[in-house]
Amino acid sequence: MTQWLEQANRWIQPVLWGWPVLLAILLAGVLFFVRLKGFPLTHVRLWMRKTLGSLFCRRRTSGEGKGISSFQALTTALAGSIGTGNIVGVATALTIGGPGAIFWMWVSAGLGMATMYAETVLGMRYRQTDGQGGFLGGAMYYLEYGLKCKSLAVVFAGACVLASFGMGNLAQSNSMGMAIQGAFGIPPFWTGLVTAVLLGMILTGGIRRIARVTEKLVPAMSLCYLLAGLAVLAVFWHRIPQAFGQIFAGAFGFSEVLGGVGGYSLGAALRTGVSRGIFTNEAGLGSSVMAHAASDAKEPAEQGMWGIFQVFIDTIVVCTITALCILCTGVLDTGLDGAALSAAAFQSVFGRGGQWLVAVAIPFFAFATMLGWSYYGECALRYLCGLGVFGLRHSRGIVLSYRLMFSAVTLLGCQMDLHLVWSLCDTLNGCMAIPNLCALFGLSGEVAQETRGYLQKRKPT
Repeated sequence: MTQWLEQANRWIQPVLWGWPVLLAILLAGVLFFVRLKGFPLTHVRLWMRKTLGSLFCRRRTSGEGKGISSFQALTTALAGSIGTGNIVGVATALTIGGPGAIFWMWVSAGLGMATMYAETVLGMRYRQTDGQGGFLGGAMYYLEYGLKCKSLAVVFAGACVLASFGMGNLAQSNSMGMAIQGAFGIPPFWTGLVTAVLLGMILTGGIRRIARVTEKLVPAMSLCYLLAGLAVLAVFWHRIPQAFGQIFAGAFGFSEVLGGVGGYSLGAALRTGVSRGIFTNEAGLGSSVMAHAASDAKEPAEQGMWGIFQVFIDTIVVCTITALCILCTGVLDTGLDGAALSAAAFQSVFGRGGQWLVAVAIPFFAFATMLGWSYYGECALRYLCGLGVFGLRHSRGIVLSYRLMFSAVTLLGCQMDLHLVWSLCDTLNGCMAIPNLCALFGLSGEVAQETRGYLQKRKPT
């Protein structure tokens, strides 16, 4: 089965996740930056006040409305995006694309802030009620009701269900199994089995139970990881300027020009950085919209600001800390890859404890991502059931089967090849990105109009 997947993916991936799709995602970010007049940059104080500042106001984060709170929506979305991509994905980007890949990851994130804002605004505008006092939203809804293209909505929803198993499960469980085996000698099978049981227990509670878990898990694990990363950088602070120099030199191929491989190195850095940036913050895929649209917020623009904050924390902060730790400690040239490379960076300061730190961080990050993506897949499946696609009508039984299958796939992911897993994830990302990009380009005027209306209401009369 693994050989068949590898052969099929080698043929499909260049079509679904090649330069045209990556450039389209970047162009979408440029489009929204222009149409929103640089909103993520020109209104930094506003979106920071509406997100980080609102955390000190209990009324804003209580989650007592019909849906979950804006903060719970953020943590659920961050659970889906802050995962092994921030540890393993960054390390893989460095080994494949070199230090320059990090620069293009930043570019992807900067443009992704505008894209994520637009996706969230559209998700809020076209979300539907679920019949139980909650909300359902996602790219499939603004594809159907906004773009008026139900066929693309069905394609997106089907791709999202598949991607939930790939990006949301296989990649996470694989990194989890390898990290725990390397640090503690526990076979991946047992890691997968325990994880599957825990997933099953939480998923039966739906979005509210997932949100209650993620609002506690995500902030705690992110803070602990960042503190450890800052401790490493504090020890190697004198190498930070050099690390930034490597990043900027590699981004434009300056360090390889004399060797005659600058063009290839630049291409590898750009493609890998953009690809891994999208993998970790999900801007352009339309997946995080499902979590944001479930919030009880009333203003689409304000919930969109939580989308900006999500990309900022995920890529600009967490991924950068990981990259700088690897570059400053000098472990990039050791031949290691993935979790082992990140662990080696932390071992430079914490010794054996560094490996344990990564081995513990990865399961928490991966588990949170699985929770977030299980909800995305379930939302897409509910949409398909509502349309009766492929005869899916009895949504309760279908959703239960999905939850059980999602939990069981963890066992497979723990034991698959690392590079095959990441390659499959890129292909599935493309399956989601293509229809979502059609909606973003087609509905960009609505996002600009919504933003202008919101800013106009804020002006003193």
